[in-house]
Amino acid sequence: MNPLTFEYRESALVDDVDIAHTASALSEYQKHLQNVSHSVGYDFAESSINLPFDTELHQRVADCARDKDTGNLKYIIVVGIGGSNLGARAVYEGLRGIINQPFPKIIFADTLSSKLFDDASALFEGLKEEEILVNVISKSGTTTETIAFGEAFIAALKDRMPRIYDRVVVTTDEGSKLWNSAKEKNFALLAIPKNVCGRYSVMSAVGLFPLLLARVNIGQVAEGARLLRDLCISGSLDENIALVSASLIHIHALKGSRINDNFFFIPELESVGKWYRQLMGESLGKERDTEGVVVHRGITPTVSIGPTDLHSMAQLYLAGPRDKFTNFVVASNIRETARVPKALTFPGLVGGIEGKSFVEIMNAIYGGIRAAYCVNQIPFMEVKMPSASEYTIGAYFQFKMLEMMYLARLTGVNAFDEPNVEEYKKETRKLLGS
Repeated sequence: MNPLTFEYRESALVDDVDIAHTASALSEYQKHLQNVSHSVGYDFAESSINLPFDTELHQRVADCARDKDTGNLKYIIVVGIGGSNLGARAVYEGLRGIINQPFPKIIFADTLSSKLFDDASALFEGLKEEEILVNVISKSGTTTETIAFGEAFIAALKDRMPRIYDRVVVTTDEGSKLWNSAKEKNFALLAIPKNVCGRYSVMSAVGLFPLLLARVNIGQVAEGARLLRDLCISGSLDENIALVSASLIHIHALKGSRINDNFFFIPELESVGKWYRQLMGESLGKERDTEGVVVHRGITPTVSIGPTDLHSMAQLYLAGPRDKFTNFVVASNIRETARVPKALTFPGLVGGIEGKSFVEIMNAIYGGIRAAYCVNQIPFMEVKMPSASEYTIGAYFQFKMLEMMYLARLTGVNAFDEPNVEEYKKETRKLLGS
């Protein structure tokens, strides 16, 4: 059963006829995706949709994790940026939160920061080699930030741990410069399929290996993704929520709503929003279309967290320019724990909260903003999850990756390249004298 409930008919302000007409333009592409799903290997740009079904990949990840998990592991340092970081981080923080995470803990070393490096290094004082693992992740194998951070961490640990090389795993394209260098030093290696680009790689070793070490049930992540993959390449609009969602975003973009706000009323999924921000930004933001014509297309993704951002952005969203289409993400079955006491310290300030759970209050707040959007005729769609779990997050990821493939096709751009990103990388290398 689909763990995601997708609702839009009363709120998206788009006729079913328009949705069906837009979706019909993707019929041939759906057939292509179905052919990709039946293929063996990773011969297509869309082959990431097969990652959740790749039992050999899962076995390699499990074997490597079994070899490196000493039973005393405390810290996993994931050294990566962008697609080499955001997916795993989204799953990890969505499940574990950001406070009091149990061991083994993942430390995500992405943005070059002396403070992050110093704070992490301080945690490692007195650790034994078997209590730490460094996972260096770079698809190209030449990512400046990743290599710089990885070199610094390995050098710092090597001063205290002579056999630290045994505690390093490198995840990259087979045959990349990083792969070859790591192989010479006998580092453990995990390959990323060449046709799977970084922002679609969360279901590969990029995401699965560190998550498995952190005791995340990656089997459930893959199971949720498998279900949504099959639903979202089907021809039925009732089942294919990725096709409908892409059509809605495209229709609203053509009407001028070129900001796509992802408004999470599950605060622990903020990093899922940041993962999606990369997915949409890099997949749709293109100078040229697939015919090579200069078009400067794109939709700007934003991330909002409820109820926090109701107190910073709601005024703009409700009264500002009508240039946004919103995707609300809410939980339908969160376990109730914390609640307001019946005997209040500050009675009479806010009515109706006595004895209510935080979940009940959150639901009322969401109901309030939802009603305000409806009254003001601000279009939105809703995704409801039972709760944030491995299964539901895996399903959500696959839903959104297929949505983006459909959306790029509707927009007329390549969902899988990022040619202009190389411009800053090239200038960075010049400034570094390389």
